[in-house]
Amino acid sequence: MTVQAKEFNFDGIVGPTHNYAGLSHGNLASRKNKLSVSNPRAAALEGLAKMLTLHSMGVPQAVLPPHERPHVPTLRRLGFTGSDAQIVERAYQHDPVLLAACSSASAMWTANTATVSPSADCADGRVHFTPANLGGLLHRSIETATTAKILQAIFSDPSAFAHHDALPVTPALGDEGAANHSRLSASHGEAGVEIFVYGRKGLDTANAGPARFPARQTREASESIARLHGLRPERTVFLQQNPAAIDAGAFHNDVVAVGYRDILFFHELAYAEPIEGILDLFGRERRLIRVPASAVPLEDAISSYLFNSQLVESEAGDVTLIAPMECSEIPSVRDYLRSGSAWPAIKEIRFVDVRQSMRNGGGPACLRLRVVLTDAERAKVKANVFFDLPLLQRLEAWVQKHYREELAAKDLADPQLLVEGRAALDELTGILGVGAVYEFQR
Repeated sequence: MTVQAKEFNFDGIVGPTHNYAGLSHGNLASRKNKLSVSNPRAAALEGLAKMLTLHSMGVPQAVLPPHERPHVPTLRRLGFTGSDAQIVERAYQHDPVLLAACSSASAMWTANTATVSPSADCADGRVHFTPANLGGLLHRSIETATTAKILQAIFSDPSAFAHHDALPVTPALGDEGAANHSRLSASHGEAGVEIFVYGRKGLDTANAGPARFPARQTREASESIARLHGLRPERTVFLQQNPAAIDAGAFHNDVVAVGYRDILFFHELAYAEPIEGILDLFGRERRLIRVPASAVPLEDAISSYLFNSQLVESEAGDVTLIAPMECSEIPSVRDYLRSGSAWPAIKEIRFVDVRQSMRNGGGPACLRLRVVLTDAERAKVKANVFFDLPLLQRLEAWVQKHYREELAAKDLADPQLLVEGRAALDELTGILGVGAVYEFQR
């Protein structure tokens, strides 16, 4: 008998230090907007507005808190001494880029938080979490420890949830989380097919992957997570991302593909091999929506973040594409969506404004981590993280109280920014009921 379950979108709340430092090699939008002035308040409110849009459709929503930034513990490990304020100032004087890396609000993109496998897929019948090691980039690698604490604080019942350590930080085991992971199933509560996408083989020097930009996910990392989660080998797929897509700027697979239940919506250049036959091996009809390059060139797909949209299901059972506003502004993408080529699988398109995130290379799908929970598992989560209108009102007031309207690169050196951020996070952990998850709270 299939157990009833729902897919919850755990959206990351954009942090108070949201800025454009251009730290992500291979992320074209991040580099293009380097050193622009950001608006942290607008970014956080855009994210909350997206959550409200989905909530109003009946889509289950929840939130994950931002991380402490600037991250003084990392700066201390790198040899800076003195009070916290002195450390920030000295880091800026010595190496502004290093301070920017330790001040990044990139944890807002919770698609990179972890890989999550539902209980229906796992041998022990629990939901499994493995935080991503994000070892390819300094500013992201420092997220892992806090990510683990936050996930453990929210999903704390060991009878329902299993937490694994992040994989060792080595080029051979590069892991970027759910941005390179999809799941197909007829319903959320039954066993699914988990699809892991990798850019290269980490231990095979003859398989170097793309030429222009690094491949951040390795096959060895994906295989390790599948073993840790106790996934059934016969229902687990490992696909290589097309090196041409990575070199074009698709630094994660979720820039060129998105899945939901039995739908996989993907660009024809997303994978290094044809996938239709591979998925047919599982004996269940899949709704595969293959977008040809003749309709949407790969460059347009990446710049619009067409595939970094969310596929969600309304209360009426219709599937909607939650797409960034940019998809309505790039002619080839706009024309494809208007043509109805994705129908009947996708019934509706809704455009959302997440431009503050998009300018750093993160669309609607980057901002959420999908977690499938049964009713019993949902009941075991005691933290106040599930989205509703009262929580929205508290979070909006919290953002208005604590967030700056503008943030330039030089502002990262302001010791007051650290004070403001800690005050905000201390209050937020009380609102969400997750306890002391940050170093400064202990």
